[in-house]
Amino acid sequence: MRSSNSTGRIELDTCPKEGQKIRITGEGLDGLTFREARPGELVTLTWRRGREFRGRILSINPCEAWVFVFESLAPPTESPTKIILLQALPDKERMELIIQKATELGVYSIVPFKSRRSITLEEREGKQPKAHRWQSIAIKAAKQSRRGRVPLIEPYCGFSEALAYAKGCDLKVILWEKGSKSTLRDILRSQGNYRKVALMVGPEGGFDPEEIQRARETGFISITLGRRIMRTETTAILLVGILQYELGDLGR
Repeated sequence: MRSSNSTGRIELDTCPKEGQKIRITGEGLDGLTFREARPGELVTLTWRRGREFRGRILSINPCEAWVFVFESLAPPTESPTKIILLQALPDKERMELIIQKATELGVYSIVPFKSRRSITLEEREGKQPKAHRWQSIAIKAAKQSRRGRVPLIEPYCGFSEALAYAKGCDLKVILWEKGSKSTLRDILRSQGNYRKVALMVGPEGGFDPEEIQRARETGFISITLGRRIMRTETTAILLVGILQYELGDLGR
């Protein structure tokens, strides 16, 4: 069961100072618990007004944690663009790789789903159960990349449910080898004010034309990355990187 702070964000009510030892309770402690934090571990702390700090956990128990603050971070570690990655479930260990790298790149959340041409979760787990580790993989990747927030790995779902996660997004993109003539560059630079983006990536066999039509009916734009056909994990990682470079904080 997810804690009340299931983003792993360690929020502070007051702005700390470098060299200060602070006590953390409430939602901040929930964030540490969600991140599976341990004494001696380095963490990114977030003041409610947006500033971030680095600290070392001195002690932690179910009631409180004590953290030594040693550095102020500027700019913050979280991207201004929320990227929701809708990923058709791949076989083998590709989902684990996608989760790890997308987290490092700053994705907001990841939704694994079933498309017509993808493997089912039951088939994949029958070979070697790993889905229970997905959130932990995201937590470890968030720690490694010093993120102040851990992306949620949403429950595995069907195609229609995956489309619903994109509701309210400023931009919705679906990858298809027969996508429109518009390039991703043209789409991103036509407005340049996208703050919440849904990115839907299919399985190795690509999307069924009917799925593309259903996605378009809900506002998705189909695009292609060119003539070369990439593996699904390559496509997901590449596109998150492009979106962060064009709209987010990558390279800033």
